[in-house]
Amino acid sequence: MPLTRSKSLPATENGGSDRETLQSGRSVAGILYKWTNYGKGWRSRWFLLRDGILSYSKIRRPENVNLLSPSDDLRLIGDISTDRLLRMKSCSGRSRRKHHKNIGIVHLKQVSSYRESKSDHRKFYIFTATKTLHLRTDSRSDRAAWLQALASTRGIVPLQSINGDFSFVSPKDLSISTERLKKRLFEEGMNESLVKECEQIVDSEFCEVQEQIKLLHEERKKLLDALRQLEMANLEAEASGIHDDVYQLRNHKYSSLGRGKYSECSTSASSDDKQEFEDISEEDEASFHDTKESFGEPDVGSVLTHFKRRTKLPDPAEKERGVSLWSMIKDNVGKDLTRVCLPVYFNEPISSLQKCFEDLEYSYLLDQAYEYGKSGKSLLRALNVAAFAVSGYASTEGRHCKPFNPLLGETYEADFPEKGIRFFSEKVSHHPTVIACHCEGKGWKFWGDTNLRSKFWGRSIQLEPVGILTLEFDDGEIFQWSKVTTTIYNILLGKLYCDHHGIMKIRGNRQYSCMLKFKEQSILDRNPHQVNGFVEDVTGKKAATVFGKWNDSLYYVAGDGINKASASLLWKATKAPPNVTRYNFTSFAMTLNELIPGLEEKLPPTDSRLRPDQRHLENGEYEKANEEKQRLERRQRMSRQIQESGWRPRWFEPQGESESYKYTGGYWEARDVKSWDDCPNIFGEFTEEVADCA
Repeated sequence: MPLTRSKSLPATENGGSDRETLQSGRSVAGILYKWTNYGKGWRSRWFLLRDGILSYSKIRRPENVNLLSPSDDLRLIGDISTDRLLRMKSCSGRSRRKHHKNIGIVHLKQVSSYRESKSDHRKFYIFTATKTLHLRTDSRSDRAAWLQALASTRGIVPLQSINGDFSFVSPKDLSISTERLKKRLFEEGMNESLVKECEQIVDSEFCEVQEQIKLLHEERKKLLDALRQLEMANLEAEASGIHDDVYQLRNHKYSSLGRGKYSECSTSASSDDKQEFEDISEEDEASFHDTKESFGEPDVGSVLTHFKRRTKLPDPAEKERGVSLWSMIKDNVGKDLTRVCLPVYFNEPISSLQKCFEDLEYSYLLDQAYEYGKSGKSLLRALNVAAFAVSGYASTEGRHCKPFNPLLGETYEADFPEKGIRFFSEKVSHHPTVIACHCEGKGWKFWGDTNLRSKFWGRSIQLEPVGILTLEFDDGEIFQWSKVTTTIYNILLGKLYCDHHGIMKIRGNRQYSCMLKFKEQSILDRNPHQVNGFVEDVTGKKAATVFGKWNDSLYYVAGDGINKASASLLWKATKAPPNVTRYNFTSFAMTLNELIPGLEEKLPPTDSRLRPDQRHLENGEYEKANEEKQRLERRQRMSRQIQESGWRPRWFEPQGESESYKYTGGYWEARDVKSWDDCPNIFGEFTEEVADCA
């Protein structure tokens, strides 16, 4: 095998002869350090770039490195690569050579890009559509040599070019002339009215083509935006201080940043340098790590808060006893179920205040909508708002238990820095039962109040939400809508299931609004959960058609949606968690009632997480949960008297005669200084005299 010993390939301005050498088919190889995870840190791997394919393998022993055949032309990068290779050659003469398969392959001629690190002169990244390789060399010159080798591979582009100018052909810049056509028609003896009609037909057809080009134009920009966001995720990771010289888990019992095995010890790059050839098991490392999993925004949030949200509920302390539903509600047919006292067996361990926050599980759709609006893509903003309105129903699939009815004045906060949102809700009225909420995100605010009216009709329960949800972006664009009807079927016999049905009108105050129809499921329906609708402009013209399922995904196509084969995905529900309980919680729902480290002392005494019956139910302490629920139900029955005696919500106020509520502000400021003097301990012991004075 012809080998060239060189410290590195010189990084010249125009590529020079070295680039021509690489493009002529010469292979490049060497030792690179690859970031694996927080438990293992940086690991040395043997990398080989050949014919547009970058492969790498572990270095167990010198004789196990699988190089090319003797006839191949190979250029090595770095002194360490050359020194190791010489030792490999000497070892191979004394022991039998074993072929070791590659553990990672990247096809660079596909959609790939690369970028050098701005914080470390030895690091660089390789991006594909779904994966990111975080790599490190031994010197700046070695990195320059690898980047030059990558640049010589056709199809791969430096990622910094994404931020440059692209020569898009804007649809509005396209034009067509009908002069030659008119001249030819006149030559054929056609009269002027017929020529004019032909000209109008051509113009009409051109407008259709222009609309299609406009859609392709937006799709291309959308792809580039996704690539930019991919780069920004890594830039944010660098800016937050996640560098290879500080990869060290905090000595804290709640530190769990990594995915998989880890220990509370240093995992810095220097620990890997002590061992020239590793001998680790194959399962210690996956071939690649997604950017979102390793270096994206969620882990940045974890670094800031030093905890990892739970992925399962506590194991039950007691064995659960079944209860006959019919025996409990047979005397309540036609009545409001919110006023019926049921045992905790029929509850799930979250309150209605917390369930409101479940609508924000896919808040990233609103982040995208904000960015689209900023860049002038109003249609894509409206489509993402529609997807968000539908996504709130995905968590209801298989959820057959009733959330706890909050006490008057009960509150709930959710601070999720990894999602960039802060949410707050309060029960502002007991009769009728009204829950108000307010959420702040990246460039948007979301608020609303809901009065849920429920009726039991023997075989089913019907839930009618009353109230308006409002979404306002920082640029002043507003969307408003109301929720559709929910019905729970087969209460007594058959398989219990829920369905959402009705018309949802999402009204915008600018260019676009949306109409969605949630199709009611029939007995013989083999394709349930369907949602269909459209986005229309102020003139009533359909700008896009949307379709999908509220429990799975939503798609859109431009115009009237005749050609659904060209549909684009708007939203996809996350997969069910592996730790399924009888409550059928999503992974997001499992985190809502969690008391993360240091949170309890910051909460007001009215927060749902401090409600004892709900906490006992989550822990599987069913007897205690029932006792506490009966005690709190007695206080609940006093709520109407308390409300009529002049009680007012602490954090929301009614808006005129509209019976809607708006957040007055001040909660998060009070939380910062733990100022809860005017927040009573509503879950503590009480007497009727206390209730009269409240």
